[in-house]
Amino acid sequence: MYKTLIRPILFRFDPEKVHHFTFTFIKAVNKIPGVPALLRKMYAVDDPRLEREVFGLKFKNPVGLAAGFDKDARLFNELSGFGFGFIETGTLTPRPQPGNPRKRLFRLREDSAIVNRMGFNNGGVGEAVKRLKRPWASLRARGILIGGNIGKNKTTPNENAADDYRKCFEALHNNVDYFVVNVSSPNTPDLRALQDKEPLKKLLNELQNHRLQTVNRKPVLLKIAPDLTEGQLTDIVQIVKDTGIAGVIATNTTISRDGLSAPAKEETGGLSGKPLKDRSTEVIRFLHRESEGSFPIIGVGGVHTPEDALEKLDAGATLVQVYTGFIYEGPGVVKRINKAILDRYSVAGL
Repeated sequence: MYKTLIRPILFRFDPEKVHHFTFTFIKAVNKIPGVPALLRKMYAVDDPRLEREVFGLKFKNPVGLAAGFDKDARLFNELSGFGFGFIETGTLTPRPQPGNPRKRLFRLREDSAIVNRMGFNNGGVGEAVKRLKRPWASLRARGILIGGNIGKNKTTPNENAADDYRKCFEALHNNVDYFVVNVSSPNTPDLRALQDKEPLKKLLNELQNHRLQTVNRKPVLLKIAPDLTEGQLTDIVQIVKDTGIAGVIATNTTISRDGLSAPAKEETGGLSGKPLKDRSTEVIRFLHRESEGSFPIIGVGGVHTPEDALEKLDAGATLVQVYTGFIYEGPGVVKRINKAILDRYSVAGL
C-alpha cells in the first residue's frame, strides 16, 4: 500500500516539507492508545536468532535507521515501532545551526535516490539531550539501541574540530549507546579534510583519550565517505587499529554522479540511494578483507531490498542501516530484511 498509494501522494510535494509533515503525523498517530503496540505487531520481528553482540552491545536485530533521518532526536521513540534494532540520531553539533539555504533536498525518482545538501541543520546537542533523556531508558528495556552521530559546527575551523566533537560526546554520553564521528559529509565546507590520515588520527585519539576517562565507556565509531581511494581506505584500517575505536560505518553519501538519469543529478550535495549500493558494498568488502575482520562494520548505502542488505552482510558488514530505502520502500522494508535473514537460518537448518 505504501508504494502504490501513500508514496505517490507524498512525492508530489517538496521533500523537506514532506519530511516534517511525516514527523508530525507519526508523532500524532502514536499518541492514540494502542497504536504503538499495533505498529510493533505489524513491523517488528522478534526472534533471538536476529540478535547480534557487537562492540560490547547487544542488538535486538541487525537492521538500523541511519543518521540524518531523525537529526534532532525528535522521533526516535516512535520510529522504534517500525522494527528497527537500533536508531542513529544526528548529526548533532554543539551549537544550533540552520544548515544550508533551501532548497536543499531533492528526489531523483528515476534513480531511486536523493541528493541533499542540508549542512548539519540541527537545534544543537543540548536540545537533543532533553528529548533523549526519558525515552532512551525505556527503549533500552525493549532492546532497541540509540546511536549519537556527532559533528562540528560550520564556523568551527578544522584545527578546533576536536573541541566540538568532545562537547557533543560529553553532552550525549549518558543518553546514547554508541557514538559515530561524522567527518564524511560533503555538505560542510572542508569537513572531509578531517578524513586525511594525520588529522583523523589526532581527532580520534583525542576522543578515545576522553572516553577512557569516563566510567561507562561507550563505543566510538567512524563514518567514512564512499569516495575514498584504496590508499585512503588502507589508512582507515590502520587508523582504526592504532586508535582502538570500535568500528566503521561504511558509507556516507557520495559526490559521484555516475550513471544517473534524473534532472536533479546536477544539484550539489551528497547522493544516497540505489546508485550508491555497489560502491558502498565494495568499500565494506575492502575494509573487511584488509582488516582481516578485526573490527565491526555497519553497512549503509543503497539498501532498498532484503537482497541489498544480505549483500552487505556477505561482504563483511555485521549490521546494516537504511535511510533512502526507508523513504522509497516504506517501513515494511525493515521487516522484510529481518525475515530474509531468518529465512537464511531456516535454509541452513539453524
